Amino acid sequence: MTTAAELDAILLWLAGVPSPIGEEHELCNQVAARLERLALPAPIRRTGESIVVPLWRDRAGPHVALVGHLDTVRTENGPARIEGDRIFGSGVADMKSGLAIMIALAEELGGTLASTANVTLVFYAREEGPFEENELGPVLAGDPELSSVDLAVCLEPSDNRLHLGCCGSLHAELTFTGRTGHSARPWEARNAVLAAASFLSELAAREPEEVLLEGLPYRTVTSVTRANDGGRGRNVIPDRFVLNLNHRFAPCYSIDQAKAQVEALVNGRGELRFTDLSPAAPPRREHPLVDALIVAGVRDVAPKQAWTDVARFALHGIPAVNFGPGENAQAHQRNESTSLALLHEGYDLFRRWLGSL
Repeated sequence: MTTAAELDAILLWLAGVPSPIGEEHELCNQVAARLERLALPAPIRRTGESIVVPLWRDRAGPHVALVGHLDTVRTENGPARIEGDRIFGSGVADMKSGLAIMIALAEELGGTLASTANVTLVFYAREEGPFEENELGPVLAGDPELSSVDLAVCLEPSDNRLHLGCCGSLHAELTFTGRTGHSARPWEARNAVLAAASFLSELAAREPEEVLLEGLPYRTVTSVTRANDGGRGRNVIPDRFVLNLNHRFAPCYSIDQAKAQVEALVNGRGELRFTDLSPAAPPRREHPLVDALIVAGVRDVAPKQAWTDVARFALHGIPAVNFGPGENAQAHQRNESTSLALLHEGYDLFRRWLGSL
């Protein structure tokens, strides 16, 4: 069994290898080299800067995948360090604390953990960017064993709370057009910003739509996340105004239904172009392996309002949930940190869960 100090050291090592999105190569190399020293039942399989590690095989129990992304967002952080009960460093919450648990379980290789489960580890790149660039997509599409997984656990930061399913997410560029003119004579122009006024007013008054799925509330919401008038000049009436819409939709809706919701909201008032489409995932609350995870002692069970890669597994017909030790509120924060007590608790919980299978 890995000690708390050894677990802390693994996380400190991971945090000490920078891996902002697009620069995962070195961390992928180091994680692969570390795990290649173990007595694995088959070689590690690599796709780009992502690896699939067959950990335990030929056991009588279910096939479980533990999944974590190697990349972090680009934020300002000092050197990786431990201060009291907290560890600081880029990605320690999102989600290198989860990676530390995966590595600790691999290095235990059974040890005092008696489990009948077959376990695969997936470390992948480019999670923090657009859906189409995420390397979990080609890994799932091309790996020969992942289709047999009975449950995937994405170790996203959740404070050791079980987050079920996920809302889908789409981004769309909405363009309003007008005609330029001098701001001293606005009647000679057509202001593209003002052309958006009725749409923005309607959006501001719009309430979230809530649905219950397997007893959990999910909300469909639409937000403006960027606005750009083209920057023609402070005394020029703008002839173009572009909004980025982010539409988050409950797991009961498909991508096509979500697109139709946005089209109905815009109602022809501007030119709409969809730029990023990420599907939702169902909760899977009634799955027996999910129930066993709850029994193992998760802190809480809640819906995942944000998007995560459980949706990618859902596309392949693989049940998946979100559960990890990182502090959710610390994700993407400057001077990111997380609780070592949550890390230790999460490791113990994974051992209890796997030992119960």
